[in-house]
Amino acid sequence: MRVRVLFFGRLKEIVGLAEDTAELGDGARVEDLFSRYGRKFPELARFRPSVAAAVNQEYTDWSAALASDDEVAFLPPVSGGEGPAAEVAAPRDVCEIVRAPITADIAEQVKAPADGAVVVFEGIVRNNSRGKKTLFLVYEAYEQMALTKMREICGEIHRLHSIDRILMLHRLGRLEIGETSILIAVSSAHRAAAFDACRFAIDTFKRTVPIWKQEHFSDGAVWADGEGMPAKTFSRSGESNS
Repeated sequence: MRVRVLFFGRLKEIVGLAEDTAELGDGARVEDLFSRYGRKFPELARFRPSVAAAVNQEYTDWSAALASDDEVAFLPPVSGGEGPAAEVAAPRDVCEIVRAPITADIAEQVKAPADGAVVVFEGIVRNNSRGKKTLFLVYEAYEQMALTKMREICGEIHRLHSIDRILMLHRLGRLEIGETSILIAVSSAHRAAAFDACRFAIDTFKRTVPIWKQEHFSDGAVWADGEGMPAKTFSRSGESNS
């Protein structure tokens, strides 16, 4: 059988390509596929404890069996988690991956007459990291899967918190110092729910959405370390797993 294989972030640099096609025997597992590349690229094999795998844009176990025409992605440690949320984003929610600058005034669109609060989280590019001066950042994503996970986060927020609308944007490409990389806005009738939902959104985003950043310095570039697999995720039932 033939499967499509995708690599991101540091893994893409190690193998020297973003996409490949692999021929496998019947009954092959995700682990078998990764091991094939690991034998060819020993540095890749060393990342095995922290790499996450996804099949057809869903996080999966390494023991999962593969089928012909599957899309298998190997993801470096910045996103983690497994299993989708119980619900998808409400129709009025906005989840987007963009390449144009994000401005704070876009959060206005979550406001409605019944809302008494809007809480906004804005992540911006700072001028230092690792004790060095940062020149700029470059973000990349597994875009289709990232959008799916963003919508699932919104669905989980609606299940857990009494909120009205959610706006969730992340920018890709090159970002300069001071520019916004991510903006999350949550509206609700009362401030407590909006604060709690916004904190949940950014914390869960950082663990489960496959987006990576590369930090550029005067002496080179480094892929930022991720948070790895989370201790808890949400399952199809909408309940936490550990």
